[in-house]
Amino acid sequence: MARIAVIPGDGIGTEVTRQAVKLLRLFADEAQLPLELVEWDLGTERYLRTGSAITTEEMEDLRSNYDAILLGALGDPRVPDNRHTREILLGLRFHLDLYVNLRPVRLFDAALSPLRDVKPEDVDIVIVRENTEGVYTGMGGNFKRGTPDEIAVEEDVNTRKGVERIVRAAFEHARATGRHKVTLADKANAMPHAGDLWRRVFAEVAAEYPDIEHQASYIDALALDLVLHPARYDVIVTSNLFGDILSDLAAALVGGLGLAPSANLHPGRHAMFEPVHGSAPDIAGTGRANPLAAILTTALMLDHLGYPREAARIDAVVRRAIAERRTTPDLGGSLTTDQVGDWICEAIRET
Repeated sequence: MARIAVIPGDGIGTEVTRQAVKLLRLFADEAQLPLELVEWDLGTERYLRTGSAITTEEMEDLRSNYDAILLGALGDPRVPDNRHTREILLGLRFHLDLYVNLRPVRLFDAALSPLRDVKPEDVDIVIVRENTEGVYTGMGGNFKRGTPDEIAVEEDVNTRKGVERIVRAAFEHARATGRHKVTLADKANAMPHAGDLWRRVFAEVAAEYPDIEHQASYIDALALDLVLHPARYDVIVTSNLFGDILSDLAAALVGGLGLAPSANLHPGRHAMFEPVHGSAPDIAGTGRANPLAAILTTALMLDHLGYPREAARIDAVVRRAIAERRTTPDLGGSLTTDQVGDWICEAIRET
C-alpha cells in the first residue's frame, strides 16, 4: 500500500489538487491500485488559526510514514511575507533532503507554443535543478537596515557533495530514460568560484557516462538558445536559482505554467510532487484555474510509485484533452477547473 500525504495548499492550489485527488481515487477504487490518501491540514488557514506552519514532528511523520507527498501551491495575501510557504515548502525540501527538483517540459500541441515552426518533438526537455543549496539556504543578512547605507548579502552555497549528487542524478536520469545529452547551465564567467566547482565536477562525472553527450553553457546564452533552438536540449542540470528561473522560461515554450509538473526527490528515499505554478489568489474560486499541471504531477508520482502504465494513460489523456480543447480558457477551451478534472477522469475510465 502506497501512503500519500495530500497537502491541498492555498488559493487555486486547493482547486487543482482536488482534481488530482479525484484521479487518484479513481485509480484506487476502479483500477484497484493500493493507494491510501491522507489529507493534511497545512496552509494559510492553519497558520492563521494556530500561528504554526508545520512542526518538526509533522515533518518527521511525513518522512517516516508516507511514500509520497502531493503538495498544492502555497501563498495567500493574508500572510504578506509568505512565511508559512517557506516553512512548509523549503522546510520539507531541506528536512527530507529532496535534492533533486525534476521539471519535465513537453510540448503537447504546437499551437500552444509562442515559437514559430516548432513541433511537439522539438520541445521535450527535463530540467534537473539542485534543490537544497544555492541562495535558497537563507544564509546572509542585512546591515544598517533601513538606512541609506544598508547592505544586503545573500550567500550562494555550493558544496562538492551537493554538486556531485545533482550532476550524477542528471546523468542517471538521462541513461534511465533513454536520453542522449546533458547540458550544464552555469555562470562560471561571472561566478568563478562556484562555477569552477560545478564545471570540474560536471567533467568528472560526465567521464563516467561515455554513452551520453555533454556540454557546459552559460545560463544567459542557454536561455537565449533555448528559445531559438529548443530541440538542441535534452537534460539540463543547474543550480537552485538558475533552475527556478530556467524552468519557468521553458514552461512558456509549451503553453505556460498550467502544464508544468515537478517532482522533489531524494532517490530511493523520499518524494514530494507539486505543480510549478503558484496559488494565484486573484483567480481562486472563479473556476478558471488550469488543473493539468496538477494532473501531470500525479502522473509523475504514479510513475515514481511503480505504476508507469497508469502514468502513461494520464499523459495520453492530457494530450487528448489539449487536442480537443477540453481545457480551461488559458489553453483555448471553455471548461471550468472541475469540468476538466471530471473529463479527464471519464476519459481514463474509457481507456
